[in-house]
Amino acid sequence: MGKEIILKTENISKQYRLGVVGTGTIGHDLNRWWYKIRGKEDPYLKVGDSNDRSTKGYSDYVWALQDVSFDVEQGEVLGIIGKNGAGKSTLLKILSKVTTPTTGEIKTKGRIASLLEVGTGFHPEMTGKENIFLNGTILGMTKKEIQSKLDEIIDFSGCRRYIDTPVKRYSSGMTVRLAFAVAAHLDPDILVIDEVLAVGDAEFQNKAIGKMQEISGSNGRTVLFVSHNMAAIKTLCTKAIVLEHGKVKFKGSADEAVDFYLKNEITSSGEHYAHETSEKSSDILSVSVLDSQNELCSVFAFNHKAHLKIKVKVSEKHLPVSVLSVRVIDQYERPIFTSEIYLKDFINSAGIHSFNIEFPNKTLTPNDYRAHVIFHIPNQELIRNLESVVSFNIEETGSELHKYAGLDYGCVVLDCKWNKI
Repeated sequence: MGKEIILKTENISKQYRLGVVGTGTIGHDLNRWWYKIRGKEDPYLKVGDSNDRSTKGYSDYVWALQDVSFDVEQGEVLGIIGKNGAGKSTLLKILSKVTTPTTGEIKTKGRIASLLEVGTGFHPEMTGKENIFLNGTILGMTKKEIQSKLDEIIDFSGCRRYIDTPVKRYSSGMTVRLAFAVAAHLDPDILVIDEVLAVGDAEFQNKAIGKMQEISGSNGRTVLFVSHNMAAIKTLCTKAIVLEHGKVKFKGSADEAVDFYLKNEITSSGEHYAHETSEKSSDILSVSVLDSQNELCSVFAFNHKAHLKIKVKVSEKHLPVSVLSVRVIDQYERPIFTSEIYLKDFINSAGIHSFNIEFPNKTLTPNDYRAHVIFHIPNQELIRNLESVVSFNIEETGSELHKYAGLDYGCVVLDCKWNKI
C-alpha cells in the first residue's frame, strides 16, 4: 500500500510582466476583469516568452513556470534541481503561499514551514528571541508551543549569546542558523527549503542536513529541498525533479535526476570551438569538450572523466618542431596545470590530425574551468593561441569537499600515498 500524498501540484504556471507590477496598465487590468466575469480565459495567458534569461525575448510577459505537475508522498524528501533562473525559487514561493500561481492548483495536507531567503520573516529591529516567537506565529504555532521548543531552537542555532540582540546586528550566517532552527523545530508537516544553507558554515550545514534527515525519517515529515549541491541532493533526497526554463524536464529518483541534469544542462557555446576553414598552413581547426561517450558536454560529475578533442592542421615545415599545449584555468584565473606534446612524437606526416586529452577524474575540485589551447614552436613562433577557448564545470557529486562549503579548498584533489610510520 502506497504512502499518502501530502502535496499535489496540477499544471502550476506563473506569469510575470517584465519591469512593472501587475499587467502594467489599467486597460490591461480592466480587460482581464472583463474576461473573468464573463467566465472566459485570461487573454494574457496566450502570450509570453519562456523563462530563458539568456535570450532577449519579444514579449513583455514571461512564464517563470509552465504546467508544473508532481506529487509528493508523506515522508519524502523531494529535491528540485535546475540552473539559476529555471523557476525553482518561484515554485517554492508558490508552494509556501508567498505568491499565487497564474494558473493551476495546489493541494496540501498539514502545515507548511518555509525557509526561502536569509532573514525572510525576521524583523531587523527585534531580538533573536522575539523573532522566534514572530516567525513561529507566522508559521501557525501558538505561544505555548513555541515556548516549549524555545531552548531547543536556541541551542540548535548556536546563537544563545546573541539571542537578546537585535537581528540587524547578526551576520547572514547567524540569521540563517536561527531561521532554519525555527522552521525545523516547529513540527511542520511540509518543510520547504531554498538554497540558504550555503550561507552557513560546514558545521551547521552538517547539523542542518542531519536535522532534515531526522525530520523526514523518524518523524515522517515531508521536505522540499532546492540546492545546487548535487552531493547534498543525492544524500538527502529520495526523489527529485529537474526544472529548465520553468518546465519540468525530468522526474525520478535523486540519482537519476542528478545524472539527467549533469548530462543535459550543457552550456550552448562553451563546449565547442571550430575554425575548419582556416587558410593557414598550420592551425587549430576545432576544440571540443567531450564526455565518456564522446558527446559534447560541459558539466561533469566529480567522478566522471572529461576529454578534450583537438583537431589540428600541420604543415611539413611545422611538423618536426611544433608543440601543442593545453592549460586549464579556474574561475579565479589560476593556472591549474599544463599538458603538452611534440607533434613529431605522435604523427609522422603533414595533414589534418586529431588528438584526445583525457583529464583524470576525481582530481579537479568542483568548480568552473576554462581551457587555453596553444599551437606553437617554443620561443620562435606562435601559430595559434586560443585563450579560454572552451569551458566546463565539475559538479559536487561526492568529493566530500562540500563539508567545507564557502572555503577555498584548492584546485586539485590528489590521491597521495599514506603510510603509518
